[in-house]
Amino acid sequence: QVQVVESGGGLVREGESLRLSCTVSGLPFGSYPMGWFRQAPGKEREGVSCINWSGYNTYYADSVKGRFTIARDNAKKTFYLQMNNLKAEDTAMYYCATGDQLRRPSLVHSDYNYWGQGTQVTVSS
Repeated sequence: QVQVVESGGGLVREGESLRLSCTVSGLPFGSYPMGWFRQAPGKEREGVSCINWSGYNTYYADSVKGRFTIARDNAKKTFYLQMNNLKAEDTAMYYCATGDQLRRPSLVHSDYNYWGQGTQVTVSS
Protein backbone atom coordinates (compact mmCIF):
# COMPACT_ATOMS: atom_id res chain seq x y z
CA GLN A 1 0.00 0.00 0.00
CA VAL A 2 1.37 3.37 -1.01
CA GLN A 3 1.39 6.05 1.66
CA VAL A 4 2.27 9.68 1.12
CA VAL A 5 2.64 11.89 4.19
CA GLU A 6 3.30 15.62 4.29
CA SER A 7 4.47 17.65 7.25
CA GLY A 8 5.84 21.07 8.07
CA GLY A 9 2.91 23.38 7.52
CA GLY A 10 2.02 26.12 9.95
CA LEU A 11 1.16 29.74 10.56
CA VAL A 12 3.76 32.33 9.63
CA ARG A 13 3.91 36.02 8.79
CA GLU A 14 4.56 37.44 5.38
CA GLY A 15 8.25 37.34 4.51
CA GLU A 16 8.95 34.33 6.68
CA SER A 17 9.87 30.80 5.60
CA LEU A 18 8.62 27.25 5.97
CA ARG A 19 9.94 23.90 4.79
CA LEU A 20 7.49 21.18 3.89
CA SER A 21 8.54 17.54 3.88
CA CYS A 22 6.97 14.54 2.23
CA THR A 23 7.71 10.87 2.74
CA VAL A 24 6.56 8.03 0.52
CA SER A 25 6.31 4.36 1.36
CA GLY A 26 5.16 1.43 -0.69
CA LEU A 27 6.87 2.61 -3.87
CA PRO A 28 10.51 2.61 -4.94
CA PHE A 29 11.03 6.24 -3.97
CA GLY A 30 13.80 7.08 -6.38
CA SER A 31 11.94 5.89 -9.46
CA TYR A 32 9.20 8.43 -10.03
CA PRO A 33 8.69 12.16 -10.37
CA MET A 34 7.04 14.01 -7.52
CA GLY A 35 5.10 17.19 -7.23
CA TRP A 36 3.79 19.74 -4.77
CA PHE A 37 0.33 21.17 -5.24
CA ARG A 38 -1.82 23.56 -3.29
CA GLN A 39 -5.46 24.39 -2.98
CA ALA A 40 -6.95 27.47 -1.39
CA PRO A 41 -10.61 27.59 -0.35
CA GLY A 42 -12.86 28.06 -3.36
CA LYS A 43 -10.01 27.63 -5.83
CA GLU A 44 -8.78 24.87 -8.10
CA ARG A 45 -5.85 22.73 -7.07
CA GLU A 46 -2.73 24.15 -8.70
CA GLY A 47 0.71 22.79 -9.35
CA VAL A 48 3.42 24.54 -7.38
CA SER A 49 6.57 22.62 -8.22
CA CYS A 50 7.72 19.23 -9.45
CA ILE A 51 10.94 17.27 -9.68
CA ASN A 52 12.17 14.33 -11.68
CA TRP A 53 13.39 11.06 -10.20
CA SER A 54 17.02 12.12 -9.93
CA GLY A 55 16.36 15.59 -8.58
CA TYR A 56 18.24 17.31 -11.37
CA ASN A 57 15.20 18.64 -13.22
CA THR A 58 12.85 20.94 -11.36
CA TYR A 59 9.91 23.07 -12.43
CA TYR A 60 7.98 25.84 -10.74
CA ALA A 61 4.78 27.76 -11.17
CA ASP A 62 5.45 31.37 -12.11
CA SER A 63 3.88 32.53 -8.86
CA VAL A 64 6.58 30.85 -6.74
CA LYS A 65 9.69 31.09 -8.93
CA GLY A 66 12.60 32.56 -7.05
CA ARG A 67 10.93 31.96 -3.67
CA PHE A 68 10.31 28.21 -3.48
CA THR A 69 12.83 25.41 -3.93
CA ILE A 70 12.01 21.75 -4.41
CA ALA A 71 14.48 19.02 -3.56
CA ARG A 72 14.56 15.32 -2.88
CA ASP A 73 16.74 13.00 -0.83
CA ASN A 74 16.23 9.53 -2.24
CA ALA A 75 18.29 7.94 0.51
CA LYS A 76 15.87 9.35 3.10
CA LYS A 77 12.84 8.75 0.87
CA THR A 78 11.84 12.32 1.49
CA PHE A 79 11.27 15.33 -0.65
CA TYR A 80 11.02 18.91 0.37
CA LEU A 81 9.57 22.26 -0.53
CA GLN A 82 11.52 25.18 0.91
CA MET A 83 9.28 28.23 0.86
CA ASN A 84 10.91 31.61 1.42
CA ASN A 85 9.49 35.12 1.43
CA LEU A 86 6.00 33.77 1.91
CA LYS A 87 3.05 35.92 0.89
CA ALA A 88 -0.54 35.95 2.04
CA GLU A 89 -1.59 34.51 -1.33
CA ASP A 90 0.48 31.40 -0.61
CA THR A 91 -2.06 30.44 2.03
CA ALA A 92 -3.48 27.04 1.08
CA MET A 93 -3.52 23.36 1.83
CA TYR A 94 -0.35 21.90 0.36
CA TYR A 95 -0.23 18.38 -1.02
CA CYS A 96 2.57 16.21 -2.30
CA ALA A 97 1.98 13.60 -4.93
CA THR A 98 3.67 10.96 -6.99
CA GLY A 99 2.63 8.65 -9.78
CA ASP A 100 3.85 5.26 -10.85
CA GLN A 101 2.59 5.86 -14.40
CA LEU A 102 4.39 9.17 -14.66
CA ARG A 103 7.61 9.31 -16.64
CA ARG A 104 8.25 13.05 -16.50
CA PRO A 105 7.53 15.67 -13.84
CA SER A 106 4.26 17.46 -14.28
CA LEU A 107 2.34 20.35 -12.74
CA VAL A 108 -0.95 18.78 -13.80
CA HIS A 109 -2.65 17.22 -10.81
CA SER A 110 -4.51 14.57 -12.83
CA ASP A 111 -1.16 13.08 -13.86
CA TYR A 112 -0.56 11.87 -10.28
CA ASN A 113 -2.27 8.94 -8.66
CA TYR A 114 -0.86 8.93 -5.11
CA TRP A 115 -1.56 11.84 -2.80
CA GLY A 116 -0.92 12.83 0.78
CA GLN A 117 -3.55 14.18 3.14
CA GLY A 118 -2.22 17.73 2.95
CA THR A 119 -0.59 20.17 5.33
CA GLN A 120 -1.99 23.65 5.94
CA VAL A 121 0.12 26.72 5.29
CA THR A 122 -1.28 30.00 6.51
CA VAL A 123 0.53 33.28 5.90
CA SER A 124 -0.73 36.29 7.78
CA SER A 125 -0.39 39.77 6.32
